[in-house]
Amino acid sequence: MDNGSITLAMFSGAGLGLLGRAGAMGVGLVFLQAALAKLQHRELLSGVIANYRLLPSGLVGPAALLLPPAELAVGAALLLAGHWLAAAAAAVLLVAFAAAMGINITRGRREIDCGCGRSQLRQPLSWLLVGRNLVLAALLVPRLVPMASPAATTADLAIALAGGLAVFVIVQLFNAIGALAASPLATSRR
Repeated sequence: MDNGSITLAMFSGAGLGLLGRAGAMGVGLVFLQAALAKLQHRELLSGVIANYRLLPSGLVGPAALLLPPAELAVGAALLLAGHWLAAAAAAVLLVAFAAAMGINITRGRREIDCGCGRSQLRQPLSWLLVGRNLVLAALLVPRLVPMASPAATTADLAIALAGGLAVFVIVQLFNAIGALAASPLATSRR
C-alpha cells in the first residue's frame, strides 16, 4: 500500500539511480559555476591557493592553471552522462577541498577565503563549508555503485534535472547566507 511515505525499496535500483543522477547534475552545476567564477577571476586564484599553505610555492601556479579546466571538465561530464569516473573525480576533488579547509581550520586559520568560486561573496573557512563539500561528495555515491538499472526515460531525466537544479540552488543559497553572515556588516551587529 502506498500512502506517500518513503520506503527502502525506493532507494534501490531505479530510485537510487535517479537519486544519483540528480546528485550528479546538481554537483555538475556547482562545479561549472565554480570553474567559471575562477576563470573570471583567474588573477586571484593563485593567491587563494597559496593562502591555504598546503602546496609548495612551485606548485601553486600550475594548480591555479589546471583547477578551473579540471572543474569545467568534471562538471560537464557529470551533467552530460554522470559517468562513475566523473563522479569519482568530483568526489575526490570535493573531499580534497574539504580536507584542505579542515587542515587550515585546525591550524587556526579560519579567516582565509575558501576560494569556493564567487569572489564577491568571500567566505572564511568553517566546518559548515567542510560539511557542505562532504554532503556534495555523498550525493555522488550512488553513481559510484555499479547497478543494473533500466534506461532513463524522459520523465526520469526531467526529475533528475529538477533535483539537480534544487541541489544547485540550495548550495548557492548556503554559500550566499554563509558569506553574508561572515560579512563586516553582519559581524558589527552582533
